[in-house]
Amino acid sequence: MTRGQSPTVRRRRLASELRRLRETAELTIDEVGEKLECSASKISRIETGHVGVTPRDVRDLLELYGISGDAQEALVQLAREARKRGWWHAYNEVFTGAFVGLESDASSLRAFQALLVPGLLQTRDYTRAVIRAMRPDADEKELNRRVDARMARQQLLADPSPPCFWAVIDEAVLHRVVGGPEVMAEQLQHLRTLSALPHVTIQVVPFGAGAHPGMEGPFLILGYPEQADPDVVYVDCTASGVYLEEPEDVQRYSLMFDHLRASALKPDDSHTLIAATADGLSGRTG
Repeated sequence: MTRGQSPTVRRRRLASELRRLRETAELTIDEVGEKLECSASKISRIETGHVGVTPRDVRDLLELYGISGDAQEALVQLAREARKRGWWHAYNEVFTGAFVGLESDASSLRAFQALLVPGLLQTRDYTRAVIRAMRPDADEKELNRRVDARMARQQLLADPSPPCFWAVIDEAVLHRVVGGPEVMAEQLQHLRTLSALPHVTIQVVPFGAGAHPGMEGPFLILGYPEQADPDVVYVDCTASGVYLEEPEDVQRYSLMFDHLRASALKPDDSHTLIAATADGLSGRTG
């Protein structure tokens, strides 16, 4: 899987630009819907990136906004590219939102997890144990499909131009024996291996740090190389995730992450703690 700008990011950029051009034209969503004889809700969904938009619709919108020539053609082409299907559509029953598309084009990923090893760093057996625990009603076929999907996601870190991935995890993650001592020992050894990669940094917030900003819950900050694609925060929860794109929200979570990094052990000390925990588990399985 070779990285390239994902259709999800293109759609997000297009949505933002259409909203900006409408506002510059001093038109309301209702006025646009009335002039184009479509519902205002359709325009709203297009501008929030919740639905795809056809090149024809984009052309109609741009003509209404007074955009023509090369500027119009560039955005119409962006609409064509945004309608392409990313690799994750092969797992559309697993990946139901925009998350993987946004993740696949990020240049930086800053993650905090308090209970689990971050998905991009999980071993296959650890992933299987987690999904089985969270979806006890899943049959073997669904379980295998979800495990395969997560393993496919992890190819992101093996890409020739991978994102910089910085993970901060609570010490509790190391001590929660998921899948049994043998599976957990393998998972911790995997963390040790990954932490040696130049684009992966792992820090552990020790129990001794006490209360910390991450106690509110897990989150991921996705950063992009293009100024036209602002950073976004993904706040994880059991049923679904919430995307935060307002600058003040992104700034708040960035500040939280900085405080978490400061509360955590340094990367080398984190590596030592992970290694010691792994060795302890290996002794139990030997």
